[in-house]
Amino acid sequence: MPKHCWLLAVLPAFIFGKSLEKYDLPNGTWKGSLHRADGAEIVFNFEVKDSARKKVIYILNAQDRMLVDDVKQKGDSVFIKMPFFDSEFKAAISNNGSLEGKWVRHLPAGDVSIPFTAAHNVKERFHVQTPPSLNITGRYATWFFNSNKADSSYAVGEFKQNGSKVTGTFLTSTGDYRFLEGIVDGDSLKLSTFDGSHAYYFTAQVKDGYLENGVFYAGIGAGKEQWVARRDDKAALPDERSLATTKPGNNRLDFSFPDMNGKKVSINDKRFAGKVVVITLMGSWCPNCMDETGFLSTWYKENKARGVEVIGLSYERTTDFKTSQKALTGFLKRFDVTYPVLITGVTPGDPQKAEKTLPQLTGIKGFPTTIFIDKKGNVKEVHTGFSGPGTGEHYEAFKKEFNQLIDALLAEK
Repeated sequence: MPKHCWLLAVLPAFIFGKSLEKYDLPNGTWKGSLHRADGAEIVFNFEVKDSARKKVIYILNAQDRMLVDDVKQKGDSVFIKMPFFDSEFKAAISNNGSLEGKWVRHLPAGDVSIPFTAAHNVKERFHVQTPPSLNITGRYATWFFNSNKADSSYAVGEFKQNGSKVTGTFLTSTGDYRFLEGIVDGDSLKLSTFDGSHAYYFTAQVKDGYLENGVFYAGIGAGKEQWVARRDDKAALPDERSLATTKPGNNRLDFSFPDMNGKKVSINDKRFAGKVVVITLMGSWCPNCMDETGFLSTWYKENKARGVEVIGLSYERTTDFKTSQKALTGFLKRFDVTYPVLITGVTPGDPQKAEKTLPQLTGIKGFPTTIFIDKKGNVKEVHTGFSGPGTGEHYEAFKKEFNQLIDALLAEK
């Protein structure tokens, strides 16, 4: 080949290789920001790494590292699909190496999005300007309310502070806010979290024994509440077993729904006769259900030979079977779920969801809800909510109590 032809053949590949290198998503820790229309920014950190010749991302919140392995690049464009909750990032790598684009949530009523940017090699979540005025480590009775204070909800806040850094969560009757991370800067508390569904930012003023003038920014839209908290080491939630129960004389469930393959499965099937059965009411949209599914999937593999079964009843955001099936597929695959998960065809927002699916219950107060059935087919307990790994000692207590209850049910004659 003539020398000038060889140069012409190699030059485009050389230029193209340089172009790819320029737009390669850099490894390292990033700081991401979701820019709300009201000016508030929901910030979080993530780490980019190489794995098996492709990019993977870990979303970082306190001690949690959520793997995101669906990362694609095309030129300067980056597409990051979250493993749960049907959301994704669409962004471009700018000339200065930052990311600019949007976070998109695919909801039944249509897509919603929010501007997104990310800066490379930024490990701090919030910038500390002033040493903390107080240490807020402890347990807090907390009230959230809207601007006119007409509606309020109760939670228990638990925080641990080391220097300026703060981690913790809010416990509620229907679950926890998962892993929160932030700082105390002078007398200002700042906490945030992001997991593909939760996109939360909390601010408050730190006082001795109190957190005041709090603002809670939630998600893509204009969701915003005020909150206050009082230090109270005895702050507690209602008993999780009291929120939903079986109606008098209705201690046996009777349901039949299609599994992921469309085959009807009933609680009355021979497979479940004479066994202890755990039924979880869940949905692929639900972060606390994600935590419970992670626990149950591993637990079931380790314990099914003892004479126990698990059934998932899924309440998806649509009544369409195929759409629900698609939403659940990735969710169940990530946790390698081997117990049957049934699609109820009823949405979590349906006010008659209990009547349409489990009329024996007094209601479904939240997701997940876990029902424990003894070997005779009777409902023994109904637990509303779930204290996940973000709650620390409460998660450890849950696991202990869960296993004690199963042991007791298995021991019954």
